[in-house]
Amino acid sequence: MRPALLNALFAPLTTLPGIGPRLAPLYQRLAGERVVDLLWHLPSGVVDRRFAPKVAEAPSGRVCTLTVRVDAHMPSASRNRPYRVRCSDETGFLHLVFFHGREDWLRRQLPEGEWRVVSGVVEHFNNEVQITHPDHVVPPPERDSIMVVEAVYPLTAGLTARMVAKTVRVALGHAPDLPEWQDPAWLERQGWPSWRQAIEAVHHPDDARAITEDTPARRRLAYDELLANQLALVMVRTHMRKLKGRPLAGDGRLRQAVLAALPFRLTGAQERSLAEIEADMAAPLRMLRLLQGDVGSGKTVVALLAALAAVETGAQAALMAPTEILARQHLATIEPLAAAAGVRVALLTGRDKGKAREALLAAVAAGEVDILIGTHSLFQEDVAFRDLALAVIDEQHRFGVHQRLDLASKGQAVDVLVMTATPIPRTLLLTAYGDMDASRLDEKPPGRQPVDTRALPLGRLEDVVAGVRRAIMGGARVYWVCPLVEDSETSDMAAAEERHRHLTDILGSRVGLVHGRMKSQAKDKVMAAFAAGEVDILVATTVIEVGVNVPEATIMVIEHAERFGLAQLHQLRGRVGRGTAASSCLLLYDAPLSETAKARLEIMRATEDGFRIAEEDLRLRGGGEILGTRQSGLPEFALADLGLHADLLAAARDDARLVLDRDPDLTGPRGQSLRVLLYLFDRDAAVRTLRSG
Repeated sequence: MRPALLNALFAPLTTLPGIGPRLAPLYQRLAGERVVDLLWHLPSGVVDRRFAPKVAEAPSGRVCTLTVRVDAHMPSASRNRPYRVRCSDETGFLHLVFFHGREDWLRRQLPEGEWRVVSGVVEHFNNEVQITHPDHVVPPPERDSIMVVEAVYPLTAGLTARMVAKTVRVALGHAPDLPEWQDPAWLERQGWPSWRQAIEAVHHPDDARAITEDTPARRRLAYDELLANQLALVMVRTHMRKLKGRPLAGDGRLRQAVLAALPFRLTGAQERSLAEIEADMAAPLRMLRLLQGDVGSGKTVVALLAALAAVETGAQAALMAPTEILARQHLATIEPLAAAAGVRVALLTGRDKGKAREALLAAVAAGEVDILIGTHSLFQEDVAFRDLALAVIDEQHRFGVHQRLDLASKGQAVDVLVMTATPIPRTLLLTAYGDMDASRLDEKPPGRQPVDTRALPLGRLEDVVAGVRRAIMGGARVYWVCPLVEDSETSDMAAAEERHRHLTDILGSRVGLVHGRMKSQAKDKVMAAFAAGEVDILVATTVIEVGVNVPEATIMVIEHAERFGLAQLHQLRGRVGRGTAASSCLLLYDAPLSETAKARLEIMRATEDGFRIAEEDLRLRGGGEILGTRQSGLPEFALADLGLHADLLAAARDDARLVLDRDPDLTGPRGQSLRVLLYLFDRDAAVRTLRSG
C-alpha cells in the first residue's frame, strides 16, 4: 500500500481548484494526471520583476515594475483600435495598451486618480513609453507580491504561463514534509536542503542561474530520483538471485555440429560472450544477462548456440522478437543451422490460426519442438512448453520488464538472455539494465564492408536522385528514409507518400513504400518484394530501423537527417553494408544546421562504432533524449539528466547496494523512509518484490 502521507501528491489533478473538465486534458498532456506530475514539471526560464525604474528611465524591451498614477481612460471608438489608459509619475507619461479590453473591468482595475504598480515589458513607440497588456496591476500596498522572480514553465496550446505558474503554486501547497531518506552524513557533505525545501527552491528560483545551473536543490532531487531507480533495480536483481536456478551444461555435441556448419569462424567477441553465457547457464543461479551488439555483430548465432546448450540437456528454448519481420528473419538464420544439428525449430506468430496453430502448440507442449521462435504471441496463456529452460528476448526495449518475467514464468527456473542492437552507453546501462550482467559484441564479423557516409544539403536532392537512378541501372537496391515531421503518424506518412510519388514519377514503378500505418501483411509483402529484387527502391519511414536484412541493398538515403537522433541514424545506416559489395549512406540535411546537428552528422561520418556513437549521443543530448527514450523503453527521468548527473548515478548505485546489504527488507528507520521514496517515484513494483520474497 502506498504510504498515506503521499495521498495528496497522487490525487488526480482535477482535485486542484480551477482544473475542471476543460483544462484537465490540457494539464494531462503537459505534465501528467496527478498532482505530483506538476511538481516534476520544472521551470524552463525566469522573469525578473525586481527592476523598478522611473518611467523616463524605463528601457525598451525590458521587464519593468513601475509605480504610476492613473490619469485618464481613453476608450477606443473602433473595435480594431486598442483601449489605452494614460498614467504618469514625476518623470513622464506611460500608456497601458489593451486590445479587446472590457471598459467596466479596466476602470475597476485602474481607477482614475489612484496609484497603481504595473509590471510588464516596456516598449518605446512613437516617442511614447507603453506596456501592452501588463502582466500585473496591483495597489501599492501589494507591491511586494509582484516584485519577485517568476518561474516560467513549458506550455501546451490552451494554457497560459500565468495559469500554469498558479497551478504549480497550488500543487506545491499539497507537498507534505516527507521523512528524510538520505544518509545524514552524505546530505551534510553535499550541502543539500531537505526534499521539501528542494522542491520549493526549484519552483521559486532566485535568478536565471537557478534554472540553468546545477544548483544544490536540483542535484538533491536528481539524486533522489536516481537513488529510487538504482534501489529498485538492485532489489529486482537480488530477488532474481534468490530464486533457485538450475544448472544447464550440455555435452556440446549440437553446438559443435552448428559451428562446423557455419560458413565463418566466430569473432573473438562472440566467443567471449558465449563463454560468459554458458558459465551463467551452468551455474545454479538464474541467468539474467544482456547481450548488446551493434547491427550485424552476430547476436542471432550467439543466441542459437546458447539455446543449443539448453536443448542438449533435453530442455527447450524460446526466442521472442518484437515484430513478425524480425521473428521470420531469425527463423531464416537459425533454421538451416539447426537442421545441420538435427534440432527442431518452429515459428509462432499472431498470424497462426485454427488447426495449424493447435497442432503447433500441441507439438511444443509435447516437447517435439526444441526451439520456438515468435512474437508477443509467445506470452499467450495457451502456449505451454514441456520444459522451457532458456528465454531469449530480442530488442528488449520493445518489451517491458513484466513481459520478460511472463515469458520466464512458462518454465521452471528459466534462464533469461536479453539482446539489443541499440548500443547503450555505460551510464545508461546502469539505469536501464542494472538488474542484469552485460556482454558486448564489439567486433564485426569478417567480410562486413565499411559504409561510405556523406552529408549533403537538401538543395542537391535532384543530383542524389540522378545518382540513385544510375546505381539502380547498375543493379543496386536502395533504401530511402523519410523523416518524422512531428509526433504525428499522419504527417510522417505524408512525407513518405509524397517522396514515393516523386520517385515513381522519375524512376518508374519499381519503387515500394512502407510506413507505420500499413497492416503488417501489406508491409511484409513490400519488404519481401524488395528482398527478392522486384522493387529497386524502398521508400520508408523509420519502421525499417530494426531488423530488416537485405544484403543486396547497398545505398541508404536519409532525408532531413538533422531531425534524427544519432542512435537512430546509426540503426538506419546498419541496414546497408551487409553484403560483400561497397555500400554508401547519404545524409541529406536542411541548412542551416544547429551546432548539435552539425556535431551529430560529423560523428556519423567519422565512425561506425555504435558504442562510441551512443556515448556521443549522451554527451550531446543528455539522458532525457538519448536513443529516443520514448521508443526505446529506457527510463525517462523527470529530474535527473544523465549527461549532467553521471557522478550522482554512480553514488546512488553504491548507496543502494550498501542499504540493501545492511537492511535487505527495508524495515529499519532509513529503510522505511526509502520505501516512501520508491513510491514517490513510481517504483512500487520493487516494494511488491520485497513483499513477495
